[in-house]
Amino acid sequence: MTPVSNGVDELRRPLEVVAPGERGATRIADRVVSKIAARAAREALGKLPAAATPPRASVVVHHGTARIGIHLDLGYPTDIGARCADVRRHVASRVRALVGMEVPEVAVHVERLHLTPAHGSAQGRTR
Repeated sequence: MTPVSNGVDELRRPLEVVAPGERGATRIADRVVSKIAARAAREALGKLPAAATPPRASVVVHHGTARIGIHLDLGYPTDIGARCADVRRHVASRVRALVGMEVPEVAVHVERLHLTPAHGSAQGRTR
């Protein structure tokens, strides 16, 4: 006669340890990383000029690293170098935190500058 297993004995057995290479892998699509990078660039820029288009990102993922290109519009006048550095830092930080990939390069491409009126300046024509 064969003993009937009620499942309790199976729960008491120690779990088998599976080697890391046999567990599987998580793959995050380039387009997902691209959307995260574009959103992070938008966060870093804050308020955009009215006519500006939202930032776009292109990403190349290879062996756990992401090389990112950000295309964006900026208001003018502004410190373009400082704004680009802020975007670079924030995008790299957010992609590392959310996706777990190293980001050795974030190239920022300023597509257009939009003239923004100085705070408190008169609107319209001046004589």
